[in-house]
Amino acid sequence: MSASIGTNTLRLLVAEMGDIDSGHKCPLLQPLVVKRIITRLGGDFKEDVGIAETSIERAVDALKVFANIIKEQDVKDVFAFATSVVRRAKNKDKFIKRVFDETGIKINIISGDEEAGLSLLGVLSVIKNKNEKCLVIDIGGGSTEFIAVENDKMFGAWSMEMGVVHLTEEYLKSDPPAKNELNAMEREINGVIKKLKDLMNRDLPSAFSLLPCASFVGTAGTITTLAAIDQNLETYAPEKVNNYVLDYDSVKRIYNHLSSLPLKERQKILSLEKGREDLIIPGAAIVLKTMDVFGFDSITVSDAGLLEGILLKKVIGNR
Repeated sequence: MSASIGTNTLRLLVAEMGDIDSGHKCPLLQPLVVKRIITRLGGDFKEDVGIAETSIERAVDALKVFANIIKEQDVKDVFAFATSVVRRAKNKDKFIKRVFDETGIKINIISGDEEAGLSLLGVLSVIKNKNEKCLVIDIGGGSTEFIAVENDKMFGAWSMEMGVVHLTEEYLKSDPPAKNELNAMEREINGVIKKLKDLMNRDLPSAFSLLPCASFVGTAGTITTLAAIDQNLETYAPEKVNNYVLDYDSVKRIYNHLSSLPLKERQKILSLEKGREDLIIPGAAIVLKTMDVFGFDSITVSDAGLLEGILLKKVIGNR
């Protein structure tokens, strides 16, 4: 079983390992239980204090739900990892101890590079018809990971302090967001993506060149939610989301539509995951600005990511 404690969402995957998949050259996962709870752990985060007490309460309550599932499923091996907001938090030790004391779940903190590598392993287990080169994006609540891939191997990874929780709290004060708020948010995102491109050119000047033949691949809640909205899925279906291709115009149309609606109207959209009604706006903007800066005209969607990568890494390492 794997669990990820993210800045916005807590995820649980209970799975059995199947046979090696000759196409992807890794074990196939057979999910038994998949659970997601949006807790906004990074909500009201302060650098000098850390994670807010109310956010800790929500996360502990969610992890108690996970602990009950672990018990019901008689899970033997539990791998729980925390990402961006816990990495940064001054009170991380207090949070981890409380979780263990109240749920029995031991949390390990992983670096941005480790998170990127594990997410990539999960993504590559499901993506079909990949180009030799691709850029993988994993949009989180507190940070966004970018992974340069060539022939299924990671050539570079960059964790940028740009997450949808921070962007929402910092910029989107009105309902619906005002034009000047959206413009300010987009300027920050654009600046971060341009900095990323500069970092990539510095770190990999000759080993990796994205265009014109590279593809763009995305994982995590923002990307999968955009795919669900584009297909008007009333019930989320991983098989319809995995390998779904979103073109630039579709993402822009969704972004413009959602940012024009008040929160109550966004809440009525069945394919928009509950608890993500405000966060989807900066998430879609990150996708658009990345496509703009790098020149991508589409993004291929992966429902698999960090959770799957955690389990695959453990199994591959034991074989």
